[in-house]
Amino acid sequence: MLAVRNESPQAVTLQVSAFAWAQSAEGEMQLQPTEDIVFFPALLTLQPGEQRRIRVGTTAALGGTVERSYRLFIEELPPERRSDTTVVAVLTKMGIPIFLQPSTAKAQAGVRNLATSSGAFSFHLENTGSVHFVPSAVRVVGASATGETVFDRNLQSWYVLAGGTRVFTVPTPEPECSRLRSLAVEVHVGDSVVKERLETPRGTCGP
Repeated sequence: MLAVRNESPQAVTLQVSAFAWAQSAEGEMQLQPTEDIVFFPALLTLQPGEQRRIRVGTTAALGGTVERSYRLFIEELPPERRSDTTVVAVLTKMGIPIFLQPSTAKAQAGVRNLATSSGAFSFHLENTGSVHFVPSAVRVVGASATGETVFDRNLQSWYVLAGGTRVFTVPTPEPECSRLRSLAVEVHVGDSVVKERLETPRGTCGP
C-alpha cells in the first residue's frame, strides 16, 4: 500500500505508471515498460488535504538468483486551463524504487579498472552481488611523492543495481596533476569499506 496526500490548496489529478529499471554506466536511469508491477488505481484525483492509497503488487515470480528492480512513477497531470490565459504550472513527478528480492540477498562492491588519461582519473564501481547497494561515501585521495595529500574529492553516489557497474571520472587539474604520485579510492557500503590504489609516477597531466 502506498499513501498519497494532496497538500496543495487545489485539486490534483495523478497518473501512475511502472517501468523496469536498469542503469547506464554513468548512473542514468534506463526505463522499459513492464507488466511485472500491477497497481490500482492508475488515475486518481485528490481534493485539497485528501489522502488516498494505491495498491501495488507484482505478477512476477518471487525468488530467483538476482534482485529485479523497478520504478513506480506518480505524475501530476496539468490542470485544465482557459484557452485565453497563459499560466506556467509546476507539476510534481515522483519515482519510487521497487525491488523484488532474490532467494539469497548479498551486496558485494568492488573497485576495478583504475586509470588516468588526459588529466582525469577514472575507475569502475562494480556490484557483483545479488542485490543493489547505495554507497554512503565514495572518496578519491591523491598523494605526492612524500605522501602529502594534494587531491581529495568526495563524489556523489547513488544506487548501483545488482550486476551493474558505475563509471566515475574525476578531473585532476593543474597544479595538482603534476604532483600526484598515487591515487586511492575508498568506497563505503554498509559496514564494509572497499579500497584500491593506483600508482602514478609521472603524474596525471598528460595522456
